[in-house]
Amino acid sequence: MDETTSYKFTAYFENEVLRKRPYIKKEWCIQVIENPIMIEKQEQNRYRFWGKIDELGGKILRVVTLEDQQTIHNAFPDRRFKDEN
Repeated sequence: MDETTSYKFTAYFENEVLRKRPYIKKEWCIQVIENPIMIEKQEQNRYRFWGKIDELGGKILRVVTLEDQQTIHNAFPDRRFKDEN
């Protein structure tokens, strides 16, 4: 079964994010949402998820979803992430 089936991606993600950051994999975004280091609600009813991606050299990937926490809108390596736990 394809694990991406329960997740959706905005047109912005498909057309802009993947074009600007072609190294980002959808599977990584899903991995971060399902196993986050941290979650934070942000403005405009969106959610931020942070997670470590070993395939990115252990860098932290920030994934932004819409309110449903299933529709992925943005993703990028977050160089400024500080784990406050």
